[in-house]
Amino acid sequence: MRILLAEDEHSLSRAVVALLERNHYSADAVYDGEEALTYLEAGNYDALILDIMMPKLDGLSVLRQLREKGNRIPVLMFTAKGEVDDKVLGLDSGANDYLTKPFSTQELMARIRAMTRNQTAQVSSRLAFGNVTLDQTTFELASPSGSFRLANKEYQMMELLMCNPKQLISSERFLERIWGYDSDVELNVVWVYISYLRKKLTALRADIQIKATRNAGYALEMKA
Repeated sequence: MRILLAEDEHSLSRAVVALLERNHYSADAVYDGEEALTYLEAGNYDALILDIMMPKLDGLSVLRQLREKGNRIPVLMFTAKGEVDDKVLGLDSGANDYLTKPFSTQELMARIRAMTRNQTAQVSSRLAFGNVTLDQTTFELASPSGSFRLANKEYQMMELLMCNPKQLISSERFLERIWGYDSDVELNVVWVYISYLRKKLTALRADIQIKATRNAGYALEMKA
C-alpha cells in the first residue's frame, strides 16, 4: 500500500515516512500543496496524509480540489490546532479523519489502518488465493504447510500480486508503487524480489505461482 505524505515540517515528515516504512507501507513525501496535487494526478496512491497549514496551497484547498475532481482517495488531515471548527471544516471538505499534533505513533498507525480498511470495505485482514493467505496485519505469508513473515518490499510486492490475481503487473508498475517515482533503483531489483517470493511459495508448497510473461510483467496464477 502506497501513501503520500504532504507535510512541510521536514523533521516530522522524515519521522512519519520512516514509521510508515517500518510498518510495511511505501511512502512519498512532498512539502507544499501544489506538489501534493502534482503527485496525486498520477493516481498511484492508496491514501493521503495531508497537513492543513502548508505553503503555496493549504491542505483544505488541496482536499477540496481533489473531491471536486471526484478523487475519493482516503485522507487523514494533520492540524496543529485543536479547535472543533477546524476539525469540522476538514471533515465537511471531504476528509476521512483528522489528527491533532502532537500525536502518538500508535494512534497515527491505528487511524491509517482504520481509514484504509473502511475504504476497501475489507471484513478480513487476510488476502487469499489458492491455498495461500497474506495477513495484512502480521505480514505473514502462509499455507497449510507453514508461514513466513515477509520483509517490507517482499510484503508490498506480494500484496500487490494478491490484490490483483491473474492480472499482469509490469516491472515499471512495481517500481512506481513500491520504490517510488524518484527512486534510482534498477528494473532488475523487481526480478530479485520475485525470486525471493517464488522460493517462499515453493517452501510453502503453494498451489499458486508467480508467472512471468516476457516484456509484459508478472501475474499470480494457479498452478496447472
